[in-house]
Amino acid sequence: MRDEVARACADYGGSMCEDGGQADLVLATSDRLPDRLRVRGVPEDWQETGEEFLVARRDGVTVVAGGGPAGLLYGLFHVVRMGERAFGGDFPAQRHRPAMRRRMLDHWDNVAVHPVMGQVERGYAGGSLFWADGGPRGDLDRVRAYGRLLAAVGVNAVAVNNVNVHAAEARLLTDRLGDVADIADVLRPYGIKVHLSVTFAAPVVLGGLPTADPLDEDVRGWWARATERVYEAIPDFGGYLVKADSEGQPGPFAYGRSHADGADLLAGALAPYGGVVHWRAFVYDHRQDWRDRSTDRARAAFDHFAPLDGRFAENAILQVKHGPMDFQVREPVSPVIAAMPRTRLAVEVQVTQEYTGQQRHVCYLAPMWREVLGFEPSGGRPVSGVVAELAGVSNAGDDPYWTGHPLAQANLYAFGRLAWDPGLDPAGILDEWIDLTFPDVAGEVRAPLHAIMDDSWERYERYTAPLGVGWMVRPGHHYGPDVDGYEYTPWGTYHFADRDGVGVDRTRATGTGYTGQYPEPWSETYESPETCPDELLLFFHHVPYGHVLKSGKTVIQHIYDTHFAGAEEVAELLPVWEKLAGPVDPALHARVRDLLHEQLRSAREWRDQINTYFFRKSGVPDAHGRRIY
Repeated sequence: MRDEVARACADYGGSMCEDGGQADLVLATSDRLPDRLRVRGVPEDWQETGEEFLVARRDGVTVVAGGGPAGLLYGLFHVVRMGERAFGGDFPAQRHRPAMRRRMLDHWDNVAVHPVMGQVERGYAGGSLFWADGGPRGDLDRVRAYGRLLAAVGVNAVAVNNVNVHAAEARLLTDRLGDVADIADVLRPYGIKVHLSVTFAAPVVLGGLPTADPLDEDVRGWWARATERVYEAIPDFGGYLVKADSEGQPGPFAYGRSHADGADLLAGALAPYGGVVHWRAFVYDHRQDWRDRSTDRARAAFDHFAPLDGRFAENAILQVKHGPMDFQVREPVSPVIAAMPRTRLAVEVQVTQEYTGQQRHVCYLAPMWREVLGFEPSGGRPVSGVVAELAGVSNAGDDPYWTGHPLAQANLYAFGRLAWDPGLDPAGILDEWIDLTFPDVAGEVRAPLHAIMDDSWERYERYTAPLGVGWMVRPGHHYGPDVDGYEYTPWGTYHFADRDGVGVDRTRATGTGYTGQYPEPWSETYESPETCPDELLLFFHHVPYGHVLKSGKTVIQHIYDTHFAGAEEVAELLPVWEKLAGPVDPALHARVRDLLHEQLRSAREWRDQINTYFFRKSGVPDAHGRRIY
């Protein structure tokens, strides 16, 4: 904390004093705040985490009172966000406390370069911040800067390795634990706890046991001893993150046990030290028969986990993807969130843009996340009031701009801000990011950046997969269009387009029954094409191309119109960005300009492939006579 204040004084002028004598900014934990500076509103019920803070200004002095060291650090960064407003006229005490207890970024970073996924799985911002070529990166200054960046937006937990745990990553739990401890030492001053992704088969692959059965006493003993060693090396270790029985990763199903049995095994090992296990609900059959329309990947998480509600330990957190599939540009909110009131839940979002342009396209995701967190699955409570935590797959790497696309920094910023306060307005968050990123020219760049970014999520949706059907990407790397790329594969990612119509029938009446996993009113809302929101129509229904949407357009004309419009809108972004060549750093401007050209090329390819595909399927021409191939 002192280092942060000293750094600010060195950069912007000013000096530090211990007693707050003539200071115009006083920072102190609530128990050390001088009596003469106490303000009304200092709470007696500070959160146990010490993360909340209070800001006020009276008699020409701005006071930040923190519930603990972390709260004080967050308070300082809040003053930075406020800028001159923090030192203007007096204002009464404003209390700030995080809505989510844990605000966690998961890094899908590999210690050893994977032959297919590389150093960072689904990473689009260069190499890993932590690992390189089979060992630690060694550049702890970069990790320290990352910790500072995350603290500035309120992130307090980081998982440092991929959930797909390969041989080199598995050893982080044992003989490479010192590498994890080095990272923890650097992040600790910023209030960030380190978490570790572990393989469920660790007792076998690391301990030489013949089994990883969660009910086996030798297995329990092995995990207890391994966890004890972890806490000897990292006393404030956060816990484990587990992907099990998913896409080839080992899990309790091999032993006839449930996911609650598996999670509770690790929860028991962590409990004496206050640690937690995050157990991912991303479990489905990735070898399904595409001919079998009764099997529905969307159903899988609910079918596996809802019957286990109440069986997970108190320190076991079920980490649920925000939608039932896999971070598509448009999905309904997962029904698991409303189905497990006796289980601690975390919602998982993807900050890295695997299916939203891979940080080559501008796609500001805060509006999507705000919509998810504000969705009311049942009983009038929004998702943000049901879950205790928000987790995000990080989009950061060793790229000079942290996120590959400089404008993708806004997504990292927005993740932290929404995890702290899910009610924040995405446009307001973007304003904060603009002020902090372009402090000297914010007035000049604000309107152009809003024009480029405000509608970028729905713009991306307009020129990619239509009406919630999802996918239609190149298999493997997931960049660019391939309408039938996954249509006849075992991954459960189908659109079922034929000459008459398109979409997946997930109704109770005639389809997979997925709509029945939702409580009312959503079960009935999604069951009928007439009441289903248009943007999710093809996720829930197989409809004729001539089906009329609420806009008055047919499905096929909607597809044509949105794809032409989306590509045209991207073309309009280029002159907007060109006008910022003066106020914006030349290197940054060139990076964004080049990426916008790639986005335009890709958007036109999406437009032409999608429109051509559906014209050839349906035989229905575009009502406006535009060129379709």
